[in-house]
Amino acid sequence: MRYFVAVAEELNFGRAAARLRIAGPSLSQQIKALERDLGVRLFDRDRRSVALTAAGESLLPRTRALLDQADELRRSAAGGSAPVRLGYVNWRPPDLAARVSGVAQVHVDAWVLPSHAQAGRVADGSIDLAICWVPAADLAAHNLDARLIGVDRLYAVATGTDPAPVRAGDTTVLVDADTATWSSWNRYAEEFARATGARAVRIDDGGVTGPAFFDQVRRLDRPVVNSPKGQTTPLPPDLVRRPVVRPTPCWTWALVSRRDDDRAAVRDVIAALTHDVDPVDPDADTTWLPADDPFNPRR
Repeated sequence: MRYFVAVAEELNFGRAAARLRIAGPSLSQQIKALERDLGVRLFDRDRRSVALTAAGESLLPRTRALLDQADELRRSAAGGSAPVRLGYVNWRPPDLAARVSGVAQVHVDAWVLPSHAQAGRVADGSIDLAICWVPAADLAAHNLDARLIGVDRLYAVATGTDPAPVRAGDTTVLVDADTATWSSWNRYAEEFARATGARAVRIDDGGVTGPAFFDQVRRLDRPVVNSPKGQTTPLPPDLVRRPVVRPTPCWTWALVSRRDDDRAAVRDVIAALTHDVDPVDPDADTTWLPADDPFNPRR
């Protein structure tokens, strides 16, 4: 419904997608899915223009009212104060609810978006906190703070059955043409390739993760570094997981907040989620982080 309202107010899918910080094709698909569910066409659209249909005009004020009621329900459930709104990309601590129990009411946002989009939503106030990857330059540019909440040590996926470690310089990283979705990963992968001698391969099929990623591994027939979104995905039987060494690429998860947000509930949630997180190994021969990663001990 929030997607529908954004498109109805902008009457332009590109501007609405930018406002929502999602990819244009994803927004279009969500609107089509809503139209199928409702059984009506909400927009008349062609290559040059977007206009509300009569059904869309009728639905818009009622949708706004429903969203207002949903926001009010959240405030009421929190005893009159708004809950702390937390967004994430694909990972969050498995014991998140237990950590914040008794600390503050936390609403985990249902919009699972890329790192740069979630950081942007914190900056513009759409959410209060986000678990994402963020470079130090973006923190400074958007007046954000970041605390380390987790670290993924990325591994490679290869054909065959040999699980032996592979040197970073002998791996491949995928760089996707869809920058709206993969902006953060592309930035990370390209710097990793430059720093270690890994091979960067440009793709346009969304093969950074999922079944298309496995197809890329088979096609390239060499170890391909798995992205953070694929860390827990089971492998097909013809592929094998291989540790990446000398150095091991590390992906940091930051808990991002606004620097000027001094609300006690927000600060208490940050403390509860980050107080016992181990720092990244500072040994340059052992681990690798982008130069502008805020948790790079060599910055």
